[in-house]
Order: sequence, then C-alpha cells, then structure tokens
Amino acid sequence: MKVSIIGGGGLVGSCAGFALQAGGVVREIALLDVNADLAAGQALDLLHGAPSVADQVITSGGYEHVADSDVVCITAGLRRKPDESRLDLINRNVDLFVGILTEIKKAGLRQNAIVMVVSNPVDVLTYLAADMLDLPSRQVIGLGTQLDTIRFRALIAQQLKLAPTQVAALILGEHGDTMVPIWSSATAAGLPLDKFSGWSSNLANELFTRTKGSGAEVIKKKGGAGFAVGIAIRDVIHSIALDQQRVLPVSSVQAGCYGIRDVALSVPTVVGRGGVVATHEIDLWPKEIQGIRKSGQTLRQTIDTVMSRLGAAR
Repeated sequence: MKVSIIGGGGLVGSCAGFALQAGGVVREIALLDVNADLAAGQALDLLHGAPSVADQVITSGGYEHVADSDVVCITAGLRRKPDESRLDLINRNVDLFVGILTEIKKAGLRQNAIVMVVSNPVDVLTYLAADMLDLPSRQVIGLGTQLDTIRFRALIAQQLKLAPTQVAALILGEHGDTMVPIWSSATAAGLPLDKFSGWSSNLANELFTRTKGSGAEVIKKKGGAGFAVGIAIRDVIHSIALDQQRVLPVSSVQAGCYGIRDVALSVPTVVGRGGVVATHEIDLWPKEIQGIRKSGQTLRQTIDTVMSRLGAAR
C-alpha cells in the first residue's frame, strides 16, 4: 500500500510519516509539501532509519504521487493559535484546502483510493472534500475525534495510575468545542471507572476539560502537536491497509446515525480497506446523544457559511 502525505514536510505530516514507518505496515510513504526541500529532508531522515525498521519505499515529490496512492492523507494547513478554536481556522484554511483538492483532482485518484483529512477544522474540511472530490463519500475520512479519544484515555490512565492500553473511553461529535465525552461506556480493565478509588464526577469533568484543551496546551508548551496526532493517523491508516474493520471515532458524512444527516462528524465507525464500512449507534445516555446532535447543528451552520462563501466565489 502507498500512502501520500500532503503537508509531509510539516510537524504533523512528518510525525505521521514516522509513525507509519515505525508501524512497518504500509509499503510506500511519499511526503509532499509546498516546501519541497523540507519534504525531501524529512524523507531522507526517514530513509536513513529504514534498515532498522522495515523494507519500505520512502520518497518525496509533488502531486504526481497522488495518482498511484492507495491513501492520500492531507495534513497541510495553517497552524491554530493558542487561544483560537478550531472552527476559527475556517476562513484561513478553506482557500488553502480547496487549492489542495483542486490539485488532487488534476492528478487523478485511483478508483478505490481513500482520502484522509487531518487539517483543521477537520469536520468541515472532510465535508468539503467529500463534496468536491469525485469519490463515494465512504472513501473520504476525517481524523475526527480519534486524537481526542486517545488523549482522553491517556489522561484517565495517568490520573488513576492505570495501564493506558486498558482504558476504553470515547470522544464523539465534533473535533472541537462541542466534542462529547462518552462516559456511559468508559471502562478500565473492563470495570466502570467509578469502581476505582478517587473517581468522582468532579474528576471526570476536570479530565474532560483538560482533554478538550489538550491541543491548545501542547501548542502553548511546544508550538504544535505532532507525536500523538501521528499515532492517531497511523491507527486509521493501519485499519485501512490491513482491512482490520476496527471501530474508530473518525469523521465522515453522516446519513442518519443518531438522526444526523449531511454533516461530517465522528460516530463509532467501522474502518477497513473500503474506508467507512459501517457506522454503529451504540447505546448512549440521552444527554450524550443530545450532545452529538448539538455538534451536528453547530457544524451545519459553519458548513452552510463555507459552502455559501465558496458558491459566491465561484
């Protein structure tokens, strides 16, 4: 399998490349970037480590790589400011993103190619990609709340001094201000979290608040998130490459899950070689369902504004 990463010279794109290299699953990784030298340097750095990792082809270049790629991962975008919401990025990032989609269409995509959107605001841009590209909507996936979910699990595990891999918890809805913590199914080692010493509703609220602000916290402390987002990207791409049929909280255009339609957001999604294989309405508390629907309403308003603006521009 070949994966092309648009924005591969940047922090997120290069971390995704490294995570995929370390995973040793995909056969070829191509890094594309407006700064060709930076992408070439990142590719060379990865290439140097290849003998100790896996027999992969590591390359860089332009949109010519898109035509024979199985997965095209878009990470390019303007960086979010510490106090800026992801949705505030929309006016600064839409024009850049439309330009990228135009170049992808010019290059041509394989019939069964998957386009994965990481750039923020990811739900709005996922919807835009599904609208503009000549692909079935199931073949367009946004990273969605997969990153928020692993951050959530990590913080819960750290607080309770538990093994991170044994914590199961989800964030659904928007990757942004209206994201929804799914406490109804959260467990550690198969046990409800309230079975653990020190757990309380106040602690739960604190952990979710920190999860929600994790992106801004990392940006403030080190300038931008890279490692965890690279791992989150790897999780999704490996599920595609290996046709794992894993249930992941990724973003796609909804067609009725939890009563939501014609908006891209994260619900429990079966991810395989065909992209979105299915979505599941797992049992949730009523307030959690209401929260996801609120995410949909918020995103719908933004999407309407974006599509109106683009329609006027055309």
